[in-house]
Amino acid sequence: MKYLLGALVLTTTMLTTVQAQEYTQVHSEASHIRFNYTQMGVTMRGGFSEFTGELRFDPSTPEQAHVMIDVDLVSIDTGIREADAEVTKPEWLHTAEFPTARFESDEVMALDEQNYEVAGRLTIKGQTRDITVPATFSAENGIGVFTSHFSINRSDFAIGEGAWASFDMVANAVDIEFELTATVDD
Repeated sequence: MKYLLGALVLTTTMLTTVQAQEYTQVHSEASHIRFNYTQMGVTMRGGFSEFTGELRFDPSTPEQAHVMIDVDLVSIDTGIREADAEVTKPEWLHTAEFPTARFESDEVMALDEQNYEVAGRLTIKGQTRDITVPATFSAENGIGVFTSHFSINRSDFAIGEGAWASFDMVANAVDIEFELTATVDD
């Protein structure tokens, strides 16, 4: 009985240690941030190839988590070179003045063991809005993957000004999807 109790304590300690890993290293090369929107009734897709992240996430204490993602807006890839140049202009992303978009979390709430709500501030083109995004987390062998899909309104961030402010040509809704790969600190 004494050995059984000892084995139980050792197993419980090992399981707690394995689960109490803090993910701190975002690997942008193994991650992606994509978006899609509707232009003249056609779904258009794109993404950003350059972004960095700061992360502190332990699945056993999600309420202490923090994330900050900076996206290099010039790294936009719409699949059309001319469109890439167009969206950097002042009417759209105005990357000369606002080269970076940022999301920074304020609160992470666990919904269950894999699903979370992440509340924070999204800043694009000098406009900051409070948003809450759903996120799913899965881990295997020290590699964590965070995924999410949510929508924003481009008008909330002054994206598409002047003649582009109307939603006749380009819809207001922009769907954003990301997958961030992270590892524990060595």
